[in-house]
Amino acid sequence: MKSVLILGATSDVAMAVANKFAKEKFNIVLAARNCERLLPLQSDLAIRYGVECDLKEFDALNFETHAGFVASLGELPAVTVCAFGYLGEEEAGRTDLQETLRIIHSNYTGAVTILNSIASQYKLNGEGCIIGISSVAGDRGRSSNYIYGSAKAGFTAYLSGLRNELFHHKVTVISVLPGFIASKMTAHLELPGMLTATPGNVADAIFSSFEKKKNVVYVKWFWRWIMLIIKLIPEVIFKRLKM
Repeated sequence: MKSVLILGATSDVAMAVANKFAKEKFNIVLAARNCERLLPLQSDLAIRYGVECDLKEFDALNFETHAGFVASLGELPAVTVCAFGYLGEEEAGRTDLQETLRIIHSNYTGAVTILNSIASQYKLNGEGCIIGISSVAGDRGRSSNYIYGSAKAGFTAYLSGLRNELFHHKVTVISVLPGFIASKMTAHLELPGMLTATPGNVADAIFSSFEKKKNVVYVKWFWRWIMLIIKLIPEVIFKRLKM
């Protein structure tokens, strides 16, 4: 049986991804801080789908431990899903250094450092798949979320470059770009219903993109065209808008 490593496994999206891959008979490795929170999910996946499910302590912001974490896995799972992230408080992020760094490190630095270690191993193996969950917020900087958006823009660019490199080593890299997602992270926000995906929608898109070895996937599909329109607005006009 193939296996999948899910980084940041306590999020709603990560749990949906775990269920989707387990349903498809992948063994699961759930990695997150405070793994005790994942015990119910571990038990449910094992009983419901008859797969193995292991728990691993992982801290995305403890960069120095990332190489050791990968080494501790032994045989690396065939698929890695980088699902952690932090929306944060945008207003606070503009003035509070700690919040600024938490947004940047949670969405960019932590992802890059762990995926560098995983990519190196996949490169040596000559196989593997990395799936990174970024965001449409990285497609263009907007006044409403440019701290978060800039970190996601960096992550999207990183995944693109990594894909370009690892293609020559038979390793797949997939960029997943959701729009709004109804989850614990966005529970305090009023989201537009038609534009909002569920964690299950994201999980389905991720598994489908894995099967088809896609490069870039927008969840939902129309976000590709929404963001294209936004990117085409001339800067002289765009700066006058409140987005």
